[in-house]
Amino acid sequence: MQAAIVAVGSELLGVDRLDTNSLGLTRVLRRFGVDLRSKQVLGDSVQDIAASLKRLVGEVDLVLVTGGLGPTADDVTRDAISAAFSLALETEPAILESIEKRFGRLGWKIPAVNHRQALVPEGAKWIANDRGTAPAIELEEEGCTFFFFPGVPRELEGLIESWLEPWLDERSAEGGIEQHTLRVACVAESRVEELISPAYDEMGRENITVLAKPGEIQIRVSASGPAASRAAVLARGIERLRDLVGDAAYGVGGDNDLETVVGGLLTARGATVATAESCTGGLVSQRLTAVAGSSRYFLGGVVAYSNEAKERLLDIDGQEIEELGAVSREVAVAMARGALGRFGADYGLGVTGVAGPDGGTAAKPVGTVHLAVVHREGSCRHHQGRFPGHRERVRWLSSQWLLDLLRRELLGIEAAS
Repeated sequence: MQAAIVAVGSELLGVDRLDTNSLGLTRVLRRFGVDLRSKQVLGDSVQDIAASLKRLVGEVDLVLVTGGLGPTADDVTRDAISAAFSLALETEPAILESIEKRFGRLGWKIPAVNHRQALVPEGAKWIANDRGTAPAIELEEEGCTFFFFPGVPRELEGLIESWLEPWLDERSAEGGIEQHTLRVACVAESRVEELISPAYDEMGRENITVLAKPGEIQIRVSASGPAASRAAVLARGIERLRDLVGDAAYGVGGDNDLETVVGGLLTARGATVATAESCTGGLVSQRLTAVAGSSRYFLGGVVAYSNEAKERLLDIDGQEIEELGAVSREVAVAMARGALGRFGADYGLGVTGVAGPDGGTAAKPVGTVHLAVVHREGSCRHHQGRFPGHRERVRWLSSQWLLDLLRRELLGIEAAS
């Protein structure tokens, strides 16, 4: 099966909105072995959308269209379907009733503009959308199947699960492609490449992809064929890559980010943590508390930006700050101990540095950061980083290295070099 994706929305042609829907659809198509031939982003033009739909008939077997099914004047996908295939738009009473009930549950009267969402091209099939007012539409034209989905990501995800995946499963030839991702923290891309090089010959270079992000490397392993054999190949591949990468590998899959893994380790040990931040301005605390259930282990944090705040809130000796400088190993450790003492936690985290773009010196240039993790029984870990890039990148890398330092402390493994 060959497919194309069309994302509709003038906002997607600008710089403020990314077309993430196409990525989700691509993952589904790959999993079911569908050959994706093209992607398009089109503005809210009836003529442009209609021309694209007509052209794709005969080129591919399946076309997935997202967006343009809302109630406003710029939602023109239905009109484009009508224009492309000379189909009248007819009001479907069941859709209108569903929309009225949805508004009624909120105590509202349905706005007149929402009546547009009950229009369905003649001969097409409409698909109930449990997460919104815009139903999806299925249409067959000259051997090509079109699915028109709402562009709201949450609504699209629900329709993929309830409709598109079962539809593809019925037509799958047991030849899908699947990927698993091994996530690696705080190791340079070139170093990861050196470590995993034996796997290229063992698994095939074409089946391994290395993607670099700030403070993280993602190694993706691909496998094709029947589902059972794919699962076995991927499991062996991930295990082999774990062996090659070592302790820097911290998780598998898209949802296992570093703060989630750290939260799981803290929960498993019944341990608690508190933070003291300077240059990161609360980013470490934000990441820790972004995880559901973090109240079990996160007790609190202090953003001590000024030297006076470090003295007053974290009980750090002002003379020590003056002599050593706020950006130093000793102050980072003192901040971590201050957080530990103030909140009565098992682990205290401290971070202080020069995030830039100003404030650096010859001895402590922009990007110099000191990180510390201390335990209530006295153990202490410290890392001095020199992180490149702009202010937000330095802040993010500082939070990433600090969370990984805590992960390694919790696991009792050596710090990253």
